[in-house]
Amino acid sequence: MAGTASDAGKTVVVAGICRALARRGVKVAPFKAQNMALNSAVTADGAEIGRAQAVQAAAAGVEPEAAMNPVLLKPTGEHQSQVVVMGRAHGVVGALGYPQRRPGLGRIAAAALEDLRSRFDVVICEGAGSPAEINLRRHDIANMGLARTAGLPTLVVADIDRGGALAALYGTLAVLEPDDQRLIAGFVINKFRGDRRLLQPGLEQLQALTGRPTLGVLPFLSDLELDAEDSLGLDIPRAGLPATAGDVLDVAVVRVRRAANVTDLDPLGCEPGVCVRITDRPAQIAAADLVVLPGSKATVADLAFLRERGIDRVLLDRARRGRPILGICGGYQQLGTAIDDPVESGAGEVAGLGLLPATTVFHPDKVLDRPAGTSPPLGGVAVSGYQIRHGRVRVHGGEPLIRTTAGAAEGCRSGAVLGTSWHGVLESDDFRRALLTWVAAASGRDWRPGTAAFADVREARLDRLGDLVTDHLDGDALDALIRGGPPRDLPTLSATLTGTLA
Repeated sequence: MAGTASDAGKTVVVAGICRALARRGVKVAPFKAQNMALNSAVTADGAEIGRAQAVQAAAAGVEPEAAMNPVLLKPTGEHQSQVVVMGRAHGVVGALGYPQRRPGLGRIAAAALEDLRSRFDVVICEGAGSPAEINLRRHDIANMGLARTAGLPTLVVADIDRGGALAALYGTLAVLEPDDQRLIAGFVINKFRGDRRLLQPGLEQLQALTGRPTLGVLPFLSDLELDAEDSLGLDIPRAGLPATAGDVLDVAVVRVRRAANVTDLDPLGCEPGVCVRITDRPAQIAAADLVVLPGSKATVADLAFLRERGIDRVLLDRARRGRPILGICGGYQQLGTAIDDPVESGAGEVAGLGLLPATTVFHPDKVLDRPAGTSPPLGGVAVSGYQIRHGRVRVHGGEPLIRTTAGAAEGCRSGAVLGTSWHGVLESDDFRRALLTWVAAASGRDWRPGTAAFADVREARLDRLGDLVTDHLDGDALDALIRGGPPRDLPTLSATLTGTLA
């Protein structure tokens, strides 16, 4: 599943196909050879993969694993990224230096795909960005480079809500060289609004021009709320549930430049009367009932950003007035007194915000696990999560926010300021509701928690994706591609590039 652009809908369509096939009893797995994202997940055996592939695995009803995303790039700055290979960090590389590593990474990705194909009936692969990024084709391992290596039939999805979808589909095909074009078997339109009869003439013209059908027109779903893969998903409005009784809680998530795993806040959407906004405006941060400092892939740089924006002063004032603040992973480290970072930024020791009695030292190797425990300050409720971090936090005051099942202290609470290294804690229903109840009391709000389990809410979302694909994608045509590969004798458009880039 390729796309005309990033955020065209590849992730959603792959997840929907995985759910639709799994409901038919097909053993299916997702795959993305190379992903660039700051939202990641930890597998049961302690590997780090893109969060989108973890969600797609959930849609398929299988446990996520490193082979589903063998190469993950996590941007640490404008021109460099950490490279995660088969779930383990393998250093930082610049944009110009990365092509030198691609041949080896391509072999690793191809081996991972073959491994999945040997164990699953069907593997649905997701491309990255667009295959029409012709300047990158020579070193491509995630789009047509992968498709050609493995002989994969390819569909191209376009987001029609942005406009220009038909031209983008035609143009994507046209700029590909002939051997790549022969694998493009059809198109998918995503986020369509209105009467399909108005679109149909355009689809017929597109088929006449390209010799390829449109296998489906997926309607626009405003409240899909699938886990965002990257920053493009942060500006999508999140439709919270209306309050069934009592007041509304306002939660402000601080928008730092390299925010990671902002999907930590998604579970708040299943609580009635919780309004979540992602913002870097000091006034909104000051007024919120709860402020969350999220994870970061550039902890020290984002700490400087907080100071540049004057957000540090707002947070200090909140702490003095007993207004709740929660720091998660990198946000927790920023709330401490000092950060010593010879790894991520190379900045050495820098002063933290000083709102929690904790210091952080970065180590080259990551902590990757899925721990569990209870939260004594919140009534001993159960909590679980996952860890993805270079920083080792040492606490020298306050009280532990969490006690692990082994009895170890995790996180810190000092007054109205809380911090934890664990991502995903808000997916624990009792912990989430206890935290929000405490926030409401601190803010003088009459807020009432809901009863929906987040796991059930996520399953319902994935079922909606399965329904979306089942109802609006040509299942027979999809099955034919899965069984028979790309059709033979697909026409080649004459507007292709000259020369060979593969």
